[in-house]
Amino acid sequence: MTSAADRPPVDIRPATPADIPALVGLIKALAQYEKLSHEVTGSPADLEQALFSDRPYAEAVLAWVDDQPVGMALFFHNFSTFLMKPGIYLEDLFVQPDYRGQGIGKALLIYLGKLALERGCGRFEWSVLDWNAPAIAFYQSMGAEIKPEWQTCRVTGEALAAFGEI
Repeated sequence: MTSAADRPPVDIRPATPADIPALVGLIKALAQYEKLSHEVTGSPADLEQALFSDRPYAEAVLAWVDDQPVGMALFFHNFSTFLMKPGIYLEDLFVQPDYRGQGIGKALLIYLGKLALERGCGRFEWSVLDWNAPAIAFYQSMGAEIKPEWQTCRVTGEALAAFGEI
């Protein structure tokens, strides 16, 4: 194993429209890791619209090593009613398997935590799959509290379309 001094530096920066192909590649790699490739139905144009339109819905940062995109974090603002402040919700964090264990995931989380502080956010949160023990242990090592009493609710597809008919 290489020491931290022997590793190339990681550069974390906000994504630009030119980074859409890199983001799509990382999203597909994440879906493959989670065994959810069949759920990747959006297009690069959809992602570009969501991130870079006049009204962006999300933001992304990329981690680069030797000019190669090796990790990403996709996030958006939410709001805490009780804190009466915005928050940052991390939708997805992913680091290519060959680059794990090098501090890249930690660097991405620290980047977003600092961004949350700069933006006056009251919290920084995300979800983790219950089977992903390495991720859970990593997040707890970063100070994250796993909230077992909260369950995710999601309405998509036909169920979402039905809301339009009510």
